[in-house]
Amino acid sequence: MGTGQSVTFDDLDRLVVRLELGTEASELHGSLCGFLSGGGHFGGLGVLPALHLEEGKAPTGPDLSLLSRLRQESEEALSDPEFAFQLLLPDDDAPVGDRADALVEWCRGFLGGLGLAGSRGHGDLSEEAREVLRDLGVIASSDLDRGDEEEDEASYTELEEFVRVGVLLLHAELAAGEPPASDTLH
Repeated sequence: MGTGQSVTFDDLDRLVVRLELGTEASELHGSLCGFLSGGGHFGGLGVLPALHLEEGKAPTGPDLSLLSRLRQESEEALSDPEFAFQLLLPDDDAPVGDRADALVEWCRGFLGGLGLAGSRGHGDLSEEAREVLRDLGVIASSDLDRGDEEEDEASYTELEEFVRVGVLLLHAELAAGEPPASDTLH
C-alpha cells in the first residue's frame, strides 16, 4: 500500500484485526461516513476516539496514517461533485453472501456514526432523505436472504447502489451548511 493508493477494504480489514477493534472493516467505514455525513466534528480527536472505537490496541504511526488517509479520502469522496463515493466493502470476487453481510454491517455503522455526529433533527430532511434513512434502518436490521446466486448478485448490486446514492443524498442534506468535519477553521 503506497502513499499514492487509496485505502482499500483489505487495508481496513487488516487494521481492524491488528488493532483488535471488535468491529468489522465495513462497519468502521460506514461509521466514519455516517459521522462525516451528519456533520460530526472531530475536535482534534482521531478517527477511532471520535467514533468511540478505542477498546482495541492504540494505533501507532502507520495505522494512524492509514486512518487519517481514510478520513480524508472519505471526506473528499462524500463531497465529490462527480459522485465518486464508494462504500468500502469486500471485492466482487468474495462470495455474494459475505458482501451482503458486509453491506448490512456498513449500514449499521453508518446509522451509528450519524447518531454520534449529533446531526440536527431529521425533521429538516426532505421526505426522500427521511425515506432513505428508514430504508437504511431496514437494511441494517436485516438478515438478507440467500437464493439463486445470479439473482443474489443482481439484488446485491442494486442494493449497494441504492445505499451509495442514499448516503450521498443524506450527506448533501445533513452536511449542508455545516463547517468542514476536519475542524480546521480558525
